[in-house]
Amino acid sequence: MAVSAENRRARILEVVRELGTVRVADLATRLDMPTVTVRRDVATLAEAGLLRRSHGSATLPDTGAAGSAGGGLPGLAGPAGVTGAAAGAAGVPDGRGRVIGMMVPTVGSYFDEIIEGARSAATAAGARLVLGISPYEARDDRGQVARTLESGVDGLLLTPNWLPGGPAEESDWLSGLPVPAVLVERRAAPGSAAAELDAVGSDHRHGVLLALRHLAGLGHRTVLLAARNDTWTAHEVRTGYAEAVRTLGLEARPPLDLHHPGSSPLTPTDPEWVADQLAIGAQEGVRAVLVHNDRDAIQLPPLLRARGLRVPEDIALVSYDDVFAALTTPPLTAVAPPKRAVGAVALDLLLRRLGPADLPAHHIGLLPTLKVRASCGALTPQD
Repeated sequence: MAVSAENRRARILEVVRELGTVRVADLATRLDMPTVTVRRDVATLAEAGLLRRSHGSATLPDTGAAGSAGGGLPGLAGPAGVTGAAAGAAGVPDGRGRVIGMMVPTVGSYFDEIIEGARSAATAAGARLVLGISPYEARDDRGQVARTLESGVDGLLLTPNWLPGGPAEESDWLSGLPVPAVLVERRAAPGSAAAELDAVGSDHRHGVLLALRHLAGLGHRTVLLAARNDTWTAHEVRTGYAEAVRTLGLEARPPLDLHHPGSSPLTPTDPEWVADQLAIGAQEGVRAVLVHNDRDAIQLPPLLRARGLRVPEDIALVSYDDVFAALTTPPLTAVAPPKRAVGAVALDLLLRRLGPADLPAHHIGLLPTLKVRASCGALTPQD
């Protein structure tokens, strides 16, 4: 019988905890698994912050603490780029017998990696993750949470259907939950009762700054933003753009709304219209664009070619999300939020919240990275 990925990774963690540091080749021999499979599982665990890789070996994360103004969480695995919380590792928390409910607005793209990060961390801790979906258009977070609680979960990982700047009272019901909860890729409005909940998410504003800094380094003084306007991440990207152009001294332009003007936010994007706007910008000398998200960005190169514009020769293109960005021609430079790590850290924090320690509330921001590929004309693509 085939061994599931979760069981393989749990066995790998057991061996690493037992031996301290072990070569990947020796892990494969000890566990009677193909080396390529073990290497892939070790990479997944490392991305989730549960292992460290170094020169073909795997070890537990460093045990030292890196403090910050946000206070510390003893034993919380800390991937690079944690802000607002101390990082250290005193082993995987004990989640044996725990059932954790996770509510997300969608599956099939961005949230798949967050779910996988939480699932891998739950398996390593001996806990079980159960998934619920509260679609963006449903706006029925409260009902979905109620149904999840009826299944007898011990704690909740929640991604509510909020937009930044929403009314504080829309989240107040979360403060009355009968079990601990951690917000994932969301943060409650300041001053609301739910603002004291734990929260783990990507620092999307930093991600936008990385993209614009890269383009500015290539000589672009104006960068267009083409972005959605109907999700939390889209709003954070738009805010990050406004902040980044000020910080870098770039020329600010109004964002291109990826939904056709006058249409409902829930209707499909009109990529032809977006390509037209980029072509107009190119005529004015604007030769760089950041697009949120991958699904929209990968449609643009062929549409731009039909308008006599090539990527990257005529227009530098950066995508935001890095879900599909590497799969197009040319491969797109992309901002990569630490999706798996967000899920893993949120699960870890929730299990520790269920433990005996008296922890302060934590708001943890993980920093995205920039994957440099061919779509900006850079000479040293990363993959």
